[in-house]
Amino acid sequence: MNKNPTLISNNIWLGIDPGLALIGWAILTGENPESCQLIDYGTIETAKKQLTVVRLLEIEQDLTEIVQEFQPTNIVLEMPFFSREIKAAGGVLQAVGVINLVCYRELQIVPILLHQASWKANLGHGRATKKEVAEILQQLFNLETLPIDDSVDAIGIAYAGLCGVKNEIS
Repeated sequence: MNKNPTLISNNIWLGIDPGLALIGWAILTGENPESCQLIDYGTIETAKKQLTVVRLLEIEQDLTEIVQEFQPTNIVLEMPFFSREIKAAGGVLQAVGVINLVCYRELQIVPILLHQASWKANLGHGRATKKEVAEILQQLFNLETLPIDDSVDAIGIAYAGLCGVKNEIS
């Protein structure tokens, strides 16, 4: 992807798929779905063997670099959903706290929170797999390939925000 894009719009969307081990992020620009362009995407990865506080610090530093580079005007964050059996919930929720902190500290933006089913339904299938999401986004953005990782979800999350999808989550 283009690291120093000529942005086609002042409307810059950052989509984030949160996690502790892996955070997907994506930058889109455009005023509406028809003028939308995918600018960049990637993942922030932290080592599972590190202490949680060290991993949170790495997330804070890496996300700060991303928001300083792209200066998004809108941020969309998937709100994690956990069943009672999920042991990683505490770490992921701490990562969500760090993400919210960075977004507000650096840009004074409170992220739009979306449920996974909401942003996936915006792509046509609320229970789409990561591979299906990648295929839909490849067609949408006329891309040859996309990685099957959390950056794909982040692209879909950013696109849903740009399309006006909202959930009443506080």
